[in-house]
Amino acid sequence: MSTNTTKDTATTTASAQRTPLWRALTLAGGLATVASTLLAWTYTDEFPGDLTYYFSPAGLQALTLVAGLLTTLLALASYDLKGLRWLAPAGTTRALRASALGGFATTWFTVIAITVDLGGLVNLEPGGFVAALASALPAVTAFLLPDDTRTPKRPQRLAPWMEILLIVAAFAIALHAITYGVGIDDEESEVFIGYLITAGFTIAALSRAGLISRLSALTGNYRTATAAAAFAAAAAFPFTQSDDQYLQLGVNILIFATVALGLNVVVGLAGLLDLGYVAFLGVGAYTAALVSGSTASTFDIQFPFWAAVLTGALAALVFGVVIGAPTLRLRGDYLAIVTLGFGEIFRIAVGNLDGDSGPNLTNGPNGIPNIPDLVIFGYDFGESHTIGGFELGSFANYYLLMLLFTILVVLVFSRAGNSRIGRAWVAIREDETAATAMGINGFRLKLIAFALGATLAGVAGTVWAHVSYTVVPEQYVFTGPVAPNSAFLLAAVILGGMGTIGGPLLGAALLFLIPEKLTFLADYQLLAFGLALILLMRFRPEGLIANRRQQLEYHETDQLDVPENGLPEGTVSVTKAEA
Repeated sequence: MSTNTTKDTATTTASAQRTPLWRALTLAGGLATVASTLLAWTYTDEFPGDLTYYFSPAGLQALTLVAGLLTTLLALASYDLKGLRWLAPAGTTRALRASALGGFATTWFTVIAITVDLGGLVNLEPGGFVAALASALPAVTAFLLPDDTRTPKRPQRLAPWMEILLIVAAFAIALHAITYGVGIDDEESEVFIGYLITAGFTIAALSRAGLISRLSALTGNYRTATAAAAFAAAAAFPFTQSDDQYLQLGVNILIFATVALGLNVVVGLAGLLDLGYVAFLGVGAYTAALVSGSTASTFDIQFPFWAAVLTGALAALVFGVVIGAPTLRLRGDYLAIVTLGFGEIFRIAVGNLDGDSGPNLTNGPNGIPNIPDLVIFGYDFGESHTIGGFELGSFANYYLLMLLFTILVVLVFSRAGNSRIGRAWVAIREDETAATAMGINGFRLKLIAFALGATLAGVAGTVWAHVSYTVVPEQYVFTGPVAPNSAFLLAAVILGGMGTIGGPLLGAALLFLIPEKLTFLADYQLLAFGLALILLMRFRPEGLIANRRQQLEYHETDQLDVPENGLPEGTVSVTKAEA
């Protein structure tokens, strides 16, 4: 036996002997992190969240508590305890590393923020130092554990009612997490940053443990129950809020997400780079404002809501066809430039239709204010109503209405994407020349995608006009500090995951929510946005939620290596005679 082989064997043996020690220290660090949240971290309540209490975790302490509990559970699961095997079907080591890093990052961010905001380490109570040391221990020892050799096993099937109950529980936890994030006060930016850190590392840990894959398999088996649970969780959001500020934020996120999903038809499925998509939202909004009885409208008419929605959708459809017919014969950058020009032309045109520079149609830069609240079947959306003992204000009413429109857009996108036309769109996106050679009429199908995306944006625009009570040209720009705009809509689709349903919804929610909570980034919003784009394109170019095709396309190096003889490693070549 060679000297190198002897050394490798000795090293492996020594590492295996130390594994129980590293595992025990990781568990101890997780427990210590949990215990540290029961101590006071600072003596003054000037820091957001008020971390001065004992045995009452608050603010960033609560986030550290979540990360510490997850680290402790995964550390216990690493002992292969029978009752915790379900927690990490794909192995515990990689998941432990992510959760331990999450606790470390959240805790040390808190300690540093206290030091900077309050002016020195003297503002830390002993509990703050204990938390910093306790969270650092598992962050080190978890990386000394050997990688798992466990092969993911097919999950054991449970009774159908138990599997459905797991799906419901998952959506309930997601609702609580989202409600917590939305409910963070705008002035507590430190708490929201800690929330983002904890949420990111927690999702990474659950993904590496295999829990998210297992949940995805369950949702695939029970699509109807999953859809019902998702709708129930989303509909329950207004009943968890007591502040109209957060309900208004929820309405805006739904509108932004719905428009992003409509853009996903154009960009994600058909592969058409549209940089002026927000103009179709403006067409729907202006149309609804003109026909909904506004005192500033040049038309003395008031359509019922269903007629206003159809009028706005039809107007956006017409604009989509008129703009798309002469321009969709272009490709790539040329199409992007033309659509960018259309978006700017729309904004400038509605700003000039004031009776001086053009016909008096949109009141020019003053826009159309005083858009009345919706009244559907006698239900006034501008007034508070009590349902089941819960009082729903105007924004709660509009939230539930917009939720129905979001579901409608999701159904349209899902049906269109799975249809023969949807498959043709994907073929055009991948290689238009090859698709045309196979008999696909590329121009006609691209025009259908363009018109459908414009129609969906127009529908969302009709609700947007009533929620904002006014429409002005400055709302529909290519980029700017206020969403929605074309750049942020496109980023929501790309960052979330092109061609998927959940991707644009998640991307739109994050891009709308983060600027609202991190107000100190107002002057550096585009800089932070650019950095986020660079990081995501580097580490996850397929988006936050991606389909299988894009994962394989963007991670070709992760596939099985093929040696020179063209066979995977370990494959035995068998000749025809031997067979």
